[in-house]
Amino acid sequence: MTPQSWAGWYRDSHGSDALVISAVERQLHTRIRGVDYAGASFDSFEPVGDHTPEGAGPLSDCVLEWDMPLPVVAGDSSAQQATLSCLLALRRPATDLGVTLHYGGTSYVSGNDQGDFGAAVALIQEQLPPGSTLQSPFSAAV
Repeated sequence: MTPQSWAGWYRDSHGSDALVISAVERQLHTRIRGVDYAGASFDSFEPVGDHTPEGAGPLSDCVLEWDMPLPVVAGDSSAQQATLSCLLALRRPATDLGVTLHYGGTSYVSGNDQGDFGAAVALIQEQLPPGSTLQSPFSAAV
């Protein structure tokens, strides 16, 4: 599988930092302020590696924001490019996910207060014109 990456932002009470989220096989990876994080889903990033700060745990009290290209196959079988904009607020125990698909001059909006990416994308799929299908953004179980 070819790794995929998406640029975005990390924000917390200490400010904002650019980040890149990568999907490699069935894991998501990112690096924030010199610390590597990995997780099976966007809301499960935990520090990994030898340079983990003491007491560091899962990402919390922060916001992750990123865009990803997401092809949409129209009813006539032609693939058209769209952009999925994602905003994930991690304020444990609460998690809020906002997802907006920009496609064909229209914005399709979905949210999920459980942070369930798959459920949010499924809600967007239901809003698309008949015969249009979202292509899976990646194969990680997120």
